[in-house]
Order: sequence, then structure tokens, then C-alpha cells
Amino acid sequence: MSESRLARWWRLDEAEERASADNPLEPLGRDQRRPAGPLLALAFGWGFLITGLLAGGALGSGVVLWPDLFWYSMLGNAINFGIGALVGYIAYRTGCNSALIFRATYGNLGAYVPVVLVALLTIGWQGIVVGAFAQVWTQSPGTAVYFAVAIFGGLLFTFTTYFGVKGLERVGMPAMLVLVAVGIYAIALNIAEAGGMAAMLELSAARAAENPLTGLQAVNIVVGAWIVGAIVMAEYVRFARTLAVALAIPFVVLVVNQLFLHTVGAMGAIVSGSPDFTVYMAGLAGVTAIFGLIGMTVALWTTGDANLYLPSVQTASLFRRPKRVMVVICGVLGTILGLGIYTQFLGWIDLLATIVPPIIGPVLAEYYLLRGRPITLPVDETHPVNYSAIVAFIGGGLLAAANGKAWSPLALDVAPSLLGLFASLTIYLVCRLAELRIVAARAPARDGVL
Repeated sequence: MSESRLARWWRLDEAEERASADNPLEPLGRDQRRPAGPLLALAFGWGFLITGLLAGGALGSGVVLWPDLFWYSMLGNAINFGIGALVGYIAYRTGCNSALIFRATYGNLGAYVPVVLVALLTIGWQGIVVGAFAQVWTQSPGTAVYFAVAIFGGLLFTFTTYFGVKGLERVGMPAMLVLVAVGIYAIALNIAEAGGMAAMLELSAARAAENPLTGLQAVNIVVGAWIVGAIVMAEYVRFARTLAVALAIPFVVLVVNQLFLHTVGAMGAIVSGSPDFTVYMAGLAGVTAIFGLIGMTVALWTTGDANLYLPSVQTASLFRRPKRVMVVICGVLGTILGLGIYTQFLGWIDLLATIVPPIIGPVLAEYYLLRGRPITLPVDETHPVNYSAIVAFIGGGLLAAANGKAWSPLALDVAPSLLGLFASLTIYLVCRLAELRIVAARAPARDGVL
């Protein structure tokens, strides 16, 4: 009996996946690396995420535009860039995606913990983008029209991402030009609406005084908005042919893009009085409204594609399914979440800033501090779970979550994201070194040597 089309679509053909441009199953070969231009344009489109505008809006509602917002943005972006560059360098040297890197550190079975968690969180990001798409077009959350537009947006992102990194690159280059033009126009328009730059700064100070944010809160908003992107930077940096491009990708995504978007989002919040940029857009009219709608649609399209690509590659590698299958599954889940998760944006950021950074601590410790050599695959099949990594992740996450809470004695003046990262890294080093010493001490006994 011949195999059905659905069964063929679902079945994994390892040779076909390895030969594809995306190759989620193993490290990329040198011939599978991508040209710098399209890759950087793709990175720019990914980094031009709607959450940068929302984070900027939150900052603009609680801190003064200059110099406070600038420096808080730069500090948070620098933290994310440092993490993204360290993760990206591993991907550049090895050609591995995030799932393969997690397998090499957490073990074949242990990798299910970070990969599934990060995949769920990035699918949640996808839901926010889907919801923002519907909000931009309808301004009527909870209505049938809103749900219809959200479903259309989710299916559009899924369709484009189905064609892999090549499809993302084709959208990326023209989108980059549109997004830069729209962003510059938005800055000029906001300054004009405020009555000039001096008036903008005065209005900014008044807005910030109404609902002030502490420096720690401001930095945490910045870090939380893109910490997941820093953690999964491997998905795109693995395609880089040179070290310069490998470092340029996280710099463009996490510094250049975010500072620009924070400025645009903050100015919109200052002028409109709302941290949600879609509220500001709703007040536009005529050509300006059309220009803004086109720009936001393109931004949501490119970031929706790039966001969906991340969990699709990770889960395809871990669950041994064709990437096309995982694109559809993750796309449908993201679309469903998009029907209601958009309003939970700031709560989602707090969650990400708390539990995501500890995931990467063991990877950085293993690669940069313990091994002193590139991560290699396949991993050691005799140790399917690296319990030190699991303990470090849980411990780092718990410390980050407890810091500053009324029920906890821990009250350090540090962002939860950094606390969780350094705590997990430290816990991993202690546990792993202790484990290695125990193994070394037992080795002579096993060999019959006193």
C-alpha cells in the first residue's frame, strides 16, 4: 500500500533535511553558510520587533527621554548583546543551532528542558506579534474582526516561514528599507507633534513623574524584551561565514535596532500618553496613517517570520521531525495564543527576564570555562542527562524569582535577568567541578588501582 501524502509530509527524511538550507539536524557545513548582505537584512528585520516599540513605550511612560532613557536602553542592550555575542560565537565556531548546543551541554534527554521551555516562550512571543498585528489593523480586541485578522496574520507568518531561511531573506531586504524610512518619519512626526525637541523633553519629564520607573525596573524591561533573542542567537549566527558577521548580527539586532525602537516607542508614548504604540497610531489620519500602517505591517510580518523560525528549528532538531512540520505546529500554536496574549506583554517580559537567562548559564560555563575546546556532536550517549545543568538552571531561576519579593530574605539591587544568569553559571561550575572530582577519585577503584 502506497504511503499517503500526509504520511510523507510528516515522515523525517534525514538526508533531505541535512541537504536543505536550514539543516536543523546537525552542524552546518561551510557550504551551507549564507552571504553577509541578506543575512544582516534578515537580522535587521528580526530585530525590528514590535516589542521594541512596546518596551520603548513602557520606558517613555516612566523615565525621562534624555539622558535617562538613553542610558538605561544602552545598558540593557549591552547586557543582551554580551550574552548574544557569547552564544553567537559558539554557533559561529560550531555551526550548531540552539537545540544542538543544548544537547551538548544538558545531554540528549536533559536538552528537552531548555529546548521545550525556550520553544514555548518564543511561541508566546509569536502570539504577541500575532495579537499586535490584529490590534494595529482593528483596534478592537476581543471582537470577531480582531480574531479574524489575528488568524490571518498567524497564517501569513506560517506560510512565509514554511520556506525557511531563504524565504525570510527574500522578505528581509526590502522590508529593511521600508522600516528605516518609517522609523525616521515617526521620530520627526512625534517631535513636530510635541512642538519641538525642547517641548518633547519637558513633556517627557511630566509623563515620567506620573508613573516613575526605577533604574532597575527600566533595565529589566529592556533586558526582558530581548533576552530570549540573545539566548537563541545561534539560529541565525550559525549561518555567518566570518567572525565579523557573526558579531554584527547580535549587534544589529540587540543594540542598533533596540535603541532606535526604544526612541520611537518612547516618543509615541510621550505624545499620546499611552505606552501602547497602537493607541498612538489610531490617532493618525490621512497619508500619515497609511504610511504608519504599512510600516507596522511590514515590521510585524518580518518579526513574525523570524520569531516562528526559532522554535521550528529547535523542535525539529530535538523531536526529529521535518522542519516544515514544526513550522506548521508552532505557527498554529502561536496563532491561537495571539487571540489573547497581547495584553500580557509586560507580564511576559518579567517572566522572560526571570527564567530564561539561567538556561544559558551552564552552556557558557561549559564552553568558555571548562572545556576549552569547541562543542562537538554527537554528544556522549552514556550520559543522557547532565544533572548539574538542570540543577543550575532551576537554582538560578529560583534565586531570580525570589529576589526582592516580600516573602524572600534575598534583596539584591540587581536585575533578575543578571542574577539568574550568574547564579546558574556559578551553581553549574560548583556542581560540575565537584562531579568531575568525584569521577576522578573513583576511577582508580574501578581500574583496580589502590
